[in-house]
Amino acid sequence: MTTPAISVETPIIDAPSDTFQTEQVLTIGAGHLVNDTFSSFLAPLLPLIQSTLGIGYAAAGSLAIFVQIPSLLNPFIGYLADKVSVRYFVILAPGITATAFSCLGLAPTYAALAMLLFVAGISIAAFHAPAPAMVAKVSGAQVGKGMSIFMASGELARALGPMLVVAGIAWFGVDGIWRMAILGWGMSVILYARLRTVAATPRVPGASAMDTFWTTARRLFPVLVWLLAGRIMMVAALTTYLPIYMNDERQASLWLAAGALTILQAAGVAGALATGTLSDRWGRRRILLVLLSLAPFLMIAFLYGPEWLAVPLLLLLGFASISPQPVILALVQDQFPLNRALANGTYLAVTFLLQAGGIWLVGMLSDRYGLTIAFAASAVVALLSIPAIRWLPGRAKIAVNV
Repeated sequence: MTTPAISVETPIIDAPSDTFQTEQVLTIGAGHLVNDTFSSFLAPLLPLIQSTLGIGYAAAGSLAIFVQIPSLLNPFIGYLADKVSVRYFVILAPGITATAFSCLGLAPTYAALAMLLFVAGISIAAFHAPAPAMVAKVSGAQVGKGMSIFMASGELARALGPMLVVAGIAWFGVDGIWRMAILGWGMSVILYARLRTVAATPRVPGASAMDTFWTTARRLFPVLVWLLAGRIMMVAALTTYLPIYMNDERQASLWLAAGALTILQAAGVAGALATGTLSDRWGRRRILLVLLSLAPFLMIAFLYGPEWLAVPLLLLLGFASISPQPVILALVQDQFPLNRALANGTYLAVTFLLQAGGIWLVGMLSDRYGLTIAFAASAVVALLSIPAIRWLPGRAKIAVNV
């Protein structure tokens, strides 16, 4: 059956719809880099926060949940982004996110930390709902490649963030890292200069776009929930609790604990760059099958293997465990050409809510049985996501014309 062409306004420059607009993809990716560099400050600070406040693993890890709560706004922000331009959400987010996370060292109580993280979560949601849809629009027929660059920017941020915050502590002290917020506002100025004239909304004929969204969402999102729920504990363990694990279980210093997270995320950069682009060529499901099958076994090897293999295993684990994200994002963008921002916002809301649950479960298991057992349990549970791949749809073949 022939799929009708869909008219979509090119949001940034006049170019054929299948043109990959490298400069614009890189601009949005740079905003993602700075925004997520600051949002990755929390995990390296958790050992200090835990020591200062005298709290357990679950309470320390649950601080990350306050960042996730505003993800409930993602579908609304995405819906708005499909109707009107929300480019200022993307422009202002790096400055606001940087300010909130840089002020964590000034917070005297758990409640104050929670409030700052909640504000940061709103800023993060405002950026992440529309930004991938903007990337998809300027990626033409190479959505996977665009998502690879966008997600690699985020993973590079999470590799740089831990070392940057530890360096900031060394330079300014914990209560002086607020000075680093200027980097975020500098990025917002650059985004304003580059994106202030962007009309980041699609022009869609007819009124059936929402009907199309709900028809596809009912088929796709239950499968995505299954896939994400299986792997979310392992992702939460690695991205939230790895510095605490290295500090408590392997007696690493704050620098080494943050360095482990940097190694993991640096490998994720390579994975994110590779997998989205490869999925354009070899298919989303095939790439996901390889990655989701490898990651749990690499996690077990990291936990129980010899010390001299720790760094190579962290590199492999980062590549396999983090790189599915651009593939899944590209799949979501494939399936919702008329409602990309709404679909992305809904996907992020589901992801963040599941991640909040995963963080809490890993923390509870760690308090009761220890971090090593909790990490191992998360790897076993991750195997349950593999069967879901069979039910994912294939890549949509949709012609998009200016």
